[in-house]
Amino acid sequence: MERFEVLGVPFSLQWDTAGQERFKCIASTYYRGAQIIVVFDLSSVGSLAHAQWLEDAMKENDPSSVLLFLVGTKKDLSSPDLLAQIEQEAMRLSEEIKAEYWAVSAKSDGVKDFFFRVASLTFEANVLSELERSGSRHVGDII
Repeated sequence: MERFEVLGVPFSLQWDTAGQERFKCIASTYYRGAQIIVVFDLSSVGSLAHAQWLEDAMKENDPSSVLLFLVGTKKDLSSPDLLAQIEQEAMRLSEEIKAEYWAVSAKSDGVKDFFFRVASLTFEANVLSELERSGSRHVGDII
């Protein structure tokens, strides 16, 4: 669990099973209502093809209500030529699946910014959902 403060309000994100095969039997319980982060290794050409659990996660959610992210990790370990090649394919895939694309490195940059982005968008979605459900305001009135 990671804690954030968004607009002065404490907010937490909780991780799931990371798509590990050994947790496949319970994974669908984590997918319902989740924001989906597909992670792959920018230093490995084949890793982008191993996101097979994405389809299972999408079955459990309304695609219009899911925040979907495609995140390439280990940006610092990839050669410039390989990075350009993999990122081109990743950006094509992110457009195809309507995901926001991020390239990060745990050693050098982007991870904290990425998770703050996820927390902020999730917080915003929760606030808008609560306002719609309570009927106290119309979503169109919020900027």
